[in-house]
Amino acid sequence: MSYDRLVVVPTYNNPKTIARVAQDVVACGYELVIVDDGSDKKVEELIARNEHISIVRHERNRGKGAAILSGAAKAKEMGYECFVSMDGDGQHLAREVYKLFDSRKDPRQIIIGARNFDIDNVPGKSKVGRAFHNFWIRANTGYDITDSLTGFRLYPVSILELQTRSRRFNFEVEVLVKHYWRYSQMLDTTIECYYPTPEERVSHFDNYRDTAAIIMLHLKLFAMKCLALRSRSAAWS
Repeated sequence: MSYDRLVVVPTYNNPKTIARVAQDVVACGYELVIVDDGSDKKVEELIARNEHISIVRHERNRGKGAAILSGAAKAKEMGYECFVSMDGDGQHLAREVYKLFDSRKDPRQIIIGARNFDIDNVPGKSKVGRAFHNFWIRANTGYDITDSLTGFRLYPVSILELQTRSRRFNFEVEVLVKHYWRYSQMLDTTIECYYPTPEERVSHFDNYRDTAAIIMLHLKLFAMKCLALRSRSAAWS
């Protein structure tokens, strides 16, 4: 195995799954950076030492977006120009990572791992939420995205240069829109995933707080887009 590609796993309180996810990633031949976003039990105490695993820890919970950016900074430090981000709850499958790397045609692209929802145990609210947020991503970018809520993505480390303000789950919306505004480079590829039963499922997404934050961000980005178009129109007239 070459271990010449990097996976970043941002994680917060996934003690039952993180060791299995780490083992899966390394077994598939990828270098791994785990960003422990202030978990109650440190990730380094849960997984076996391995030369292909690095751990970055936030001493307090700072949010998924902050964890992804810490992973991007570590990737850049290690000499990588891109990385795949996948969740630590076991939903994403390391055997699907190659699809994102192999789909990449431009170093500026973000590759979206669009989840196949035609499987068991997918919550109805996930399907509705995906359609709603897809609409707003299309409205703000013009890109016909199929899964705006997936955490399974290939990012270039250049996302560190974007002026993003969000640091929790809403970061995953802001980074897509602002990256597309700058580079117009995004691509979807279909991936398989695993949804646990409701009894097994662990999520730190707050259906009220995080959903409200994302909706407010959609509206803010739409207003920014409209103002930019208005300014451009005035400059042309």
